[in-house]
Amino acid sequence: MNECNENTGFRPRIAAFFCNWCTYGGADLAGVNRLQYPADFRVVRLPCTGRMNPEFVLHAFRQGADGVWVSGCHPGDCHYIAGNMYARRRFTMLRELLEYAGLDPGRLHFSWISSAEAEKFQRTAKNVIETVRALGPVDAANAATKTMVMELRKVI
Repeated sequence: MNECNENTGFRPRIAAFFCNWCTYGGADLAGVNRLQYPADFRVVRLPCTGRMNPEFVLHAFRQGADGVWVSGCHPGDCHYIAGNMYARRRFTMLRELLEYAGLDPGRLHFSWISSAEAEKFQRTAKNVIETVRALGPVDAANAATKTMVMELRKVI
């Protein structure tokens, strides 16, 4: 039984969108180094966070995710020159839209982790999971929030 179950019984469902070149490599290195972190997120591997479409985040929430984590290369280290900076701009806009829709902005996380930062990956994974766990599950029964997230799709 992991830490999430022992504390509250709630295990958050987190969709994680990772850059293939950096964060995904950091996750792999954390695994090779046998660093422990909760496994409460499912990874979608992207060629670059610049490929991150805001619709992916909305879809994750519509499908029942309690949180979303987007992570890529550090500024200046993007394999596609400025993809991570485009992602950061989209992230800022999307965070405000989700807050307007009634979702706590703490459910959406963004980080920069290189492929050599296994310990940072471990710390960030724990932080994201604990933050979302503290917020509790997204109220799937809240029709108003679900409708608002559906309407945001039309805006984006």
